[in-house]
Amino acid sequence: MASRKAGTRGKAAATKQAQRGSSNVFSMFEQAQIQEFKEAFSCIDQNRDGIICKSDLRETYSQLGKVSVPEEELDAMLQEGKGPINFTVFLTLFGEKLNGTDPEEAILSAFRMFDPNGKGVVNKDEFKQLLLTQADKFSLAEVEQMFALTPMDLAGDIDYKSLCYIITHGDEKEE
Repeated sequence: MASRKAGTRGKAAATKQAQRGSSNVFSMFEQAQIQEFKEAFSCIDQNRDGIICKSDLRETYSQLGKVSVPEEELDAMLQEGKGPINFTVFLTLFGEKLNGTDPEEAILSAFRMFDPNGKGVVNKDEFKQLLLTQADKFSLAEVEQMFALTPMDLAGDIDYKSLCYIITHGDEKEE
């Protein structure tokens, strides 16, 4: 009985962790799209427990005619969810792929290039100059619009860690 109880507790913790997803993810799609994703999720969730696991993926591949899928490939798919993959996490993963949002760590790494001292901030004026003159040049209006929504520290520099969170999870004020 103790082992059954521990297993139940572990599953409950996994389910609770899986429920932690962006509440903004549902606003990224129309209702019809969400319904299509629910149907796809149901097809993949072979054991109908609400969580996609390795055996679910293996069975789905099998039904599609691919019998020998390497363990590493299945593990890599599950790792993208950074925890148990319930429907919200599944939808978030598709939202990131479809909307082209890079993972938060990739965006942070890009900003760290402009933060040699590792303070978590980027000089606003220097960053503005880069946006106006490099690569896909922003217009002055676009830069000002971005800065209006960008978290700044007391010195007026960009708090890029907070900005990355907003980019990848949405602004908590929007909810």
